[in-house]
Amino acid sequence: MEAELAMNRVLSCPAPAKLNLFLHVVGRRPDGYHLLQTLFRFIDLQDVMRFELREDGVVRRISEIAGVPESQDLCVRAARLLQAETGCALGADITLEKHIPMGGGLGGGSSDAATTLIALNRLWALGLSRERLMQLGLRLGADVPVFVFGENAFAEGVGERLQAMTLPEVWYVVLFPPVHVPTAEIFARPELTRDTDSLTMRALSERLMQQDSRLHNDLQAVVCEHYPEVARYLEWLAGFGPSMMTGSGACVFAGFSGREAAENVLRQLPQDMRGVVVQGLMRHPLQDWVPD
Repeated sequence: MEAELAMNRVLSCPAPAKLNLFLHVVGRRPDGYHLLQTLFRFIDLQDVMRFELREDGVVRRISEIAGVPESQDLCVRAARLLQAETGCALGADITLEKHIPMGGGLGGGSSDAATTLIALNRLWALGLSRERLMQLGLRLGADVPVFVFGENAFAEGVGERLQAMTLPEVWYVVLFPPVHVPTAEIFARPELTRDTDSLTMRALSERLMQQDSRLHNDLQAVVCEHYPEVARYLEWLAGFGPSMMTGSGACVFAGFSGREAAENVLRQLPQDMRGVVVQGLMRHPLQDWVPD
């Protein structure tokens, strides 16, 4: 580890986005947290992060991110949490190149935090296990653990109980409605359905094979009612096949068996809409960086 640390004073790392291929709200805990079932899929839309070792213990974000003060940045919080939990005296300069839209349900902030935990665990030669990093990630946000887990996964609880799933090769058209949807606001809405039947892994696998319409996003109808731009984007994309909102929105997506089919859809995108074609990943690109 000491030799590796000497050689790697700077790390450049990807932080991939995710899609929720479905999202069911199956209950609510006494403390108010919602119980979910969802299927996380990593995609090759990603932020790029750079970590440069500091020996003075200072953690500093080099990049300016509009609307996100350094003290509230999940990357900075992740780094400082890692310091506090391990007593590490090292620090880092963190540079973040954003490509994942913020507030879109693509998990950009959570992914950035997870990449920070993974990268600094390596840069600082801490040797924490995947399980320990996932525990720390959960303290930062419910979506952080799956990015540390490193595999596409069926998730339960508040999103922290994960089972790896092998998913087929799929290309996605992901569209970016020009609205920011506050997650807490959507989960607080009284009209949100909170009693969708729970699925077993076997039932989920069967429904995925059949492209069963019972796999849906419980938040979608609520978001569409209050954010008509999301409804407009979904309606347009639905003209080419089953479409869905990811997370609490606002981004929407549809899957295709090949790149050419997805790119053909994107070429027809109206000029006032924004979107990209992305490939579903089989695993997180840093999956091998974390000791089990």
